[in-house]
Amino acid sequence: MSKKDKSELEDVLPEEQLSNNEQPEELSAEQQDEQTSVSEEEELRTALKAEKDKFLRLFAEFENYKKRTSKERMELFKTAGQEIMLALLPVLDDFDRASAEMAKLEDKEMFKGVELISNKLKETLKSKGLEQIEVKQGDSFDAEVHDAITQIPAPNKKLKGKIIDVVEKGFKLGDRIIRHPKVVVGN
Repeated sequence: MSKKDKSELEDVLPEEQLSNNEQPEELSAEQQDEQTSVSEEEELRTALKAEKDKFLRLFAEFENYKKRTSKERMELFKTAGQEIMLALLPVLDDFDRASAEMAKLEDKEMFKGVELISNKLKETLKSKGLEQIEVKQGDSFDAEVHDAITQIPAPNKKLKGKIIDVVEKGFKLGDRIIRHPKVVVGN
C-alpha cells in the first residue's frame, strides 16, 4: 500500500479498525509458525515412533537368535558323542554274539569275564545317554522306528503286519534314533 492510500484509509476508518485489519495478517503469520512447529513436532514424533518400532523388532530378532543358538548348543551337547556311539555299536553286537556262543561252552569263568566286560561297556554307554530300543516278536511295525529288511509269510494270523524277528538291535541317543532296529515283518 502506498502512503497516499494509507492516509486515505486513516481518514475513512478509525484507527482501531485499521489496527484490527492489520492484526489478522500478523496472527496468520504466528499461526503459520505454530503450524510449522506443530508439524515439525509431529514429524519428530513419527520418526521417534518408527525408530522405537525398529529397535523393538531388532531386539526381538536378537532374542530369537539367542534362544535358537542356545537350543542348538544344548542339542549339540546331547548328541556330541553320536559318531563315537555309532562306531561302538558293532562292538556291542560282537559282545552279544560272543556271549551267546560262550554260553554254549563248558568254561563258565571265561563266559563270566566276557559278560562283565560287556556289561561294563553297556553301562558306560548308557550313562552317556545311549538307550536300546526294545523290540520284541509280535510288536506292531512302525516305519518311523523300525527298518524292515524283509517280509515273510506270517506263521499265524496274529503276526500279520507285526514283527516276527529282530535281526539287529536299534539304539537311540537321547531322543534321537541313531540306529533303527532291523526287523523281519510278517505279511
